[in-house]
Amino acid sequence: MNKQLDEIFKRGSTTYYNSTLFFPPRIREDVTKLYAFVRVFDDLVDSVPQRRDEFYQMRKMYEMERDGRRTGNVVLENFVELKERKGFREEWVEAFLNAMESDLHKRVYYTLDETLKYMYGSAEVIGLFMMKILDLPGEAEPYAKMLGRSMQYLNFIRDVKEDEYLGRQYLPVEDMERFGVKGLECTDEFKDFMRFQVERYLEFEREAERGYRFIPSRYLVPIKTASEMYKWTGLRISSSPCVVLSRKVKPKKRKIVLSVMKNSVGVYVWRSLSSLAGLPMLR
Repeated sequence: MNKQLDEIFKRGSTTYYNSTLFFPPRIREDVTKLYAFVRVFDDLVDSVPQRRDEFYQMRKMYEMERDGRRTGNVVLENFVELKERKGFREEWVEAFLNAMESDLHKRVYYTLDETLKYMYGSAEVIGLFMMKILDLPGEAEPYAKMLGRSMQYLNFIRDVKEDEYLGRQYLPVEDMERFGVKGLECTDEFKDFMRFQVERYLEFEREAERGYRFIPSRYLVPIKTASEMYKWTGLRISSSPCVVLSRKVKPKKRKIVLSVMKNSVGVYVWRSLSSLAGLPMLR
């Protein structure tokens, strides 16, 4: 495991990083290569001030690396090796980079359609990359995309105050207007608005869970754990929406480990019983 890539991954997503510790070593190494690539570009557009020139320089370096011209950048080298070995489509990579580039100039998302379009490149294609890393069948594609979408939508909910600091709003303005929300203040209207957003996230999450049946047991535990930790976060916010105005809601590492243990037993028992009964492995 490359320590530099591992550190980039760890800084970027604590919940998912801790969950992926329970992948087999080979898979975790590939996941780390993917997320180091994602975080490098995301950090450039999320910094204050934004590092616009560095973003475009890094994108050009990726294209050079992709075309066989070595750049000496370990993150790009490892991602391109992974891309070629696992068969990532170049159009997926371009969709991701285009979404990151849009963060350099687009600040506010007025409709759900605008937000969903952004999330295809920023999150759904990450699910497609993961599908390839895990060698899942093509039937898993819509669920892989939905899992990426659901997790990012929860991030938008959880990080609404942080995004305001960055001058961004990903949660649709049309929803704020519908609930009469004038700004990020702890009002009854704001609480209703946030609970509505959490319910939308849960709809995405429930659809994503239908794809668990395509994931082998040895890979399902960390994915299910990460998903459950996101759900825990969403439910905490739904019960006390104004918490997002003062702090970032995240599960502790101990809770993640306990969830891994519970899921390890649960997945084993379910798969064993399903096999004996001739039932679908997971629904």
